[in-house]
Amino acid sequence: MTHCILRIALDTPLNAVFDYRWVCDSANEPQVGQLALVPFGPREVVGLIVAVVHETEVPPEKLKDALGVRAQLAPLSAEWLALAGFAAEYYQRPLGEVALPGVPKNLRVGTTVALDRAIKKLAKLADAHDGTPVNMPALNPAQQEAADAIGGARGFAPILLYGVTGSGKTEVYLQACAQVLAREPQGQILILVPEINLTPQLEGNIRARFPGVMLATLHSSLAEGERMLHWLAAHQGQARIVLGTRLAILASLPQLKLIVIDEEHDPSYKQQEGLRYSARDLAVWRAWQLKIPVVLGSATPSLESWHHAQAGRYRKLELKERAVSQATLPAVKLLNMEHHKPQDGLTQPLIDALKLRLARGEQSLLFLNRRGYSPVICCESCGWISDCQRCTAFMVLHKGERKLRCHHCSLEMRIPRHCPTCGNIDLQPLGRGTQRVEEGLQLLFPEARILRIDADSTRRKGSAQEAFDTVHRGDVDILIGTQMVAKGHDFKKLTLVGILNPDTALFSQDYRASERLFAQLMQVAGRAGRTAQADGGSASEVLIQTRYPEHPLYGAVVNHDYDRFATALLAEREQAGLPPYLYQAMLRAEAPELAKALEFLTAARDCVPHEGITINDPIPMSMTRVYNVDRAQLLVESPSRPALQAFLKEWMLRLREMKSRVKWSLEVDPVDI
Repeated sequence: MTHCILRIALDTPLNAVFDYRWVCDSANEPQVGQLALVPFGPREVVGLIVAVVHETEVPPEKLKDALGVRAQLAPLSAEWLALAGFAAEYYQRPLGEVALPGVPKNLRVGTTVALDRAIKKLAKLADAHDGTPVNMPALNPAQQEAADAIGGARGFAPILLYGVTGSGKTEVYLQACAQVLAREPQGQILILVPEINLTPQLEGNIRARFPGVMLATLHSSLAEGERMLHWLAAHQGQARIVLGTRLAILASLPQLKLIVIDEEHDPSYKQQEGLRYSARDLAVWRAWQLKIPVVLGSATPSLESWHHAQAGRYRKLELKERAVSQATLPAVKLLNMEHHKPQDGLTQPLIDALKLRLARGEQSLLFLNRRGYSPVICCESCGWISDCQRCTAFMVLHKGERKLRCHHCSLEMRIPRHCPTCGNIDLQPLGRGTQRVEEGLQLLFPEARILRIDADSTRRKGSAQEAFDTVHRGDVDILIGTQMVAKGHDFKKLTLVGILNPDTALFSQDYRASERLFAQLMQVAGRAGRTAQADGGSASEVLIQTRYPEHPLYGAVVNHDYDRFATALLAEREQAGLPPYLYQAMLRAEAPELAKALEFLTAARDCVPHEGITINDPIPMSMTRVYNVDRAQLLVESPSRPALQAFLKEWMLRLREMKSRVKWSLEVDPVDI
């Protein structure tokens, strides 16, 4: 019986691993990739074994004993550890802070009761490895070519599947998956979607197509016990298809053979707290590491992916037509609000179009990416507005609840009976949110079945899916929604989309705003006309209310011309020296006072030499104050990714040595400027 040293990574802010003593014998020899229970200060925590050695520089009197090893759980693979290591190095985070959150919480507690129960439950399930698909529809030639190209790809093969909305990208994914499952008897497939509410529909399609295959789902809405069960099924190779949101990219999949990223352009793939990683970028790296194909699908690809395809680094497959025969892209029309004055937020041509759909029993969608009743209330006598007391934001009016609510810090208060400044009792709402549009529609169309889907109406677990099921059944005439309804949903009877108030994004200081607006408009427009036009039915159309109909972005939307829009935008980015022609990192600081945050960033800017690296001046963030905390940022840029990474590595060491009470964080490849 001998002693060995377990080098264990913990989920701590310290950029280090810790050594623990372990008594080794042939019966309980620990392995790299296993989880271990260890003492850490006054607590007992679970860490990840990253090395087993026989010597340590820790003095014997300070060396603590590990308390136990999770021997009943197969070690995480060397490939998975390499993925976690790459993410830690690239995003400048401690290894434990990357690796441990990717493991379900029930595996990171002191007791093994839940783990043992889950292992026994999975052991009773027969390994479902029959990948034979059922009910396979015929594909059109473009779909078949794409499915065969994906299913037949070998080695590292990044593929951009660029297909118009309704072109049948999901069916291409499923038939390509069928080819991979047939070729790889034990192989696994990972399918990523950007949002939780997109999983039920796709999950149903996968289960119906592959009844003999175990499917695991991974997203943050799962109960911890359920998440652990699905994670274990993937880790043990029982689940051959894993469907999830961005956190699923860090799942353990020992037999991974294909990765699919649906709606790859979506900013939701970028984590905005803690480890600020891009699931899309990690998916491409993981495919490269394992030498497997990765598919990035979208009707409006990100400029980064489009740039890679144009440069030949990604193979581009195109679906130019809608999958359903005789289903055509909707006609897009611009309604000039200077000529058509809106009534309750709706212009007369849009009201007339809604009446036509109601008369024909068809569905309409009104898209407004602003929830609540009104963005702000004001006093017309003295100019008072409903500012949040804790944030540089307005308190949004929620009329039905008779409350003002900040959508950033969640502060709530009753609607004041009179102006707090001058006493005027005539306070007025300014602007419109989804609740106010719903109220106006109920007055205009009292006989219509109207449904609102936004974050307020779908707070209860399962309520979002219930709402979407109601629409799919045809029990809704007019749907009002935010970005929740803009992508991934196939509404069979929807023939009209009205888009309200998109102009604000045209004047954003964020250089990505136009790219996001175009994608949003094309995605929501794509909800219309996804089935063949019925006899006597309305041709599908999209009506966009705008005060700037001459803007070239709207012209590209009218013509469904992503190619020209993306090419022009890339040319602008190259001329301005912006991503994807430049690489960035953002250092953010938070303090009770803005001056303290700016002072820290100024010191950070000058703490290391940065030849060849551009460090911009520190500035307040666009939303400077959130929950009584002031925020500032410092943008770092370089035309060379390796040079930027080398600088960040040295810079982070210096930043951690700086004595400051300011809370700070670094984001590599920021998506919000």
